[in-house]
Amino acid sequence: MLPKDLTRDVKNRLNTIKGQVEGIVKMLDEDKDPQQILNQFKAVTKALETAQTLLVDEAFRKSLAAKISEVIQACPGNCGQEQTIESLRLQFPTLAEEELTQKMKEIQSAYDLMNIFKKDLETSPGTTRPLI
Repeated sequence: MLPKDLTRDVKNRLNTIKGQVEGIVKMLDEDKDPQQILNQFKAVTKALETAQTLLVDEAFRKSLAAKISEVIQACPGNCGQEQTIESLRLQFPTLAEEELTQKMKEIQSAYDLMNIFKKDLETSPGTTRPLI
């Protein structure tokens, strides 16, 4: 569901963090100065926070925005999901981090239901079936 180009930076950061963690293990094995070890833990913690922010702001938000745009373009106003799509479009600018993954699922569900609705219309011209 997440485009590879949006997750590339996060994966690179996580690989760097992996190296930092391996460095901490080595420092512990070599009985290095506790202050240096603590500093490395702090650096890893900060790096993880940065990677999480990048994932949420870059990958999740951009992916959701792209999907909302795709669904809006695919729904000419009679696709059975107009209210859901418009609601998500209006909510998008103010969504909190913890809401993003749920909204990604909602827009995908609306897209899937819209396609079912369109197929039903194609196979049964002149009849409409409301979708929940």
